[in-house]
Amino acid sequence: MKRILSLMLAVVMLSLSVQLTNAQESSSWWSFQAIDTMKYSRDLAREKLNDASFDKVIAEQVDNIASLGATHVAIATPYDEEFIPILKRWVIAARRAKLNVWFRGNWSGWEKWFDYERITREQHLEKTRAFIIGHPELFEDGDVFSSCPECENGGPGDPRFTGDVAGHRQFLIAETQTTQEAFTKIKKKVISDYHSMNGDVARLVMDPETTAAVGGVVVIDHYVKEPEQLVQDIVELAEKSQGQIVLGEFGAPIPDIHGPLSEAEQAAWVSEALSRLALLPQLHGLSYWVNLGGSTQLWNADGTPRAATIALKEYYLPREVSGTVLNEFGRPQENVQVSSTHRQMLTGKNGQYSLATLPGEKTLIFQRDGFLPANITIADGQIPDKVVLERENPGFLYRLLLKLLSFLDSVNPFSTLATK
Repeated sequence: MKRILSLMLAVVMLSLSVQLTNAQESSSWWSFQAIDTMKYSRDLAREKLNDASFDKVIAEQVDNIASLGATHVAIATPYDEEFIPILKRWVIAARRAKLNVWFRGNWSGWEKWFDYERITREQHLEKTRAFIIGHPELFEDGDVFSSCPECENGGPGDPRFTGDVAGHRQFLIAETQTTQEAFTKIKKKVISDYHSMNGDVARLVMDPETTAAVGGVVVIDHYVKEPEQLVQDIVELAEKSQGQIVLGEFGAPIPDIHGPLSEAEQAAWVSEALSRLALLPQLHGLSYWVNLGGSTQLWNADGTPRAATIALKEYYLPREVSGTVLNEFGRPQENVQVSSTHRQMLTGKNGQYSLATLPGEKTLIFQRDGFLPANITIADGQIPDKVVLERENPGFLYRLLLKLLSFLDSVNPFSTLATK
């Protein structure tokens, strides 16, 4: 009799199972997240060009960046042939740390770095094309490339002051086309061209047509006093440009903007900013400026981490909660929507989920048509391995089967839920 009841139960449970779909992945807040090394990768590029001992410094900095959960390291070494050897050393360190690279250098002549002579837009385009095609070994799929970060600071000048808005737009579009064609030629899936610019320049230049022509992304290097203002600016610019936003640079403190901040105050600013930024669907990716050497640095000169590294890591390497969703018969449930404050996903065919949560997150909500929603408390970063959903309006047969299940468990605990 018990065997017959067990077989009947198995058949009915099979009939109650749902269609199979793949779970949606959700492991971090942004498509990519970087930390910038400009004070060392650019400012010391000539000074350390032939200093082999500098490799240790590079490796330490890149490893520290990787430890916080960054997907990319932003390297600002110029693209001139003079600097290729030291650029390669930074790239090698990034690959060893399993990081992609956001190339944020430029041609020294654009802003007359290192006493290089000024170059024109036409020269910039040709040099960039030749650089990419001539050095395919530098690039890997998933890298990001900026041919002219804060382009308004060099060349013909800032369109806010020259009035040449149309010319600036045309140059950005031409740079995008040039870099994309070059990466296609070397068969590398590199994201280009991320034209980072001052927020005010973006408001002037990045209309919907220009944004679409450069790939639908607006990249701003943006420093404001309050995190709330940072969020507001991103939302407004996304609406104006009809594009996704990337923060090419952000951080604190900038003395002229934030005034002096203690280490604890810096950490609090970073934490508040990231907590707000994590809620923005308009924000595609971001890069903190800078790792070391500036007022916003994350590490002290002796290499010790500042408190802000903890705040950054909470968001770059978010806590994930995971488990399995079952029905009352112990069958895995697919297509259950699992929601945190900011993210949601659907369970996969095995009923499993893994979801990133914000610091301080208290509850996950589990919902599926035909079942009562379940609010599950996150305690000390943990959640029960198994979440059981109950039918919203169970019919007679369903209730009968539950009673049979309870009976079978009472006489043979290995026959039902305990073995599934």
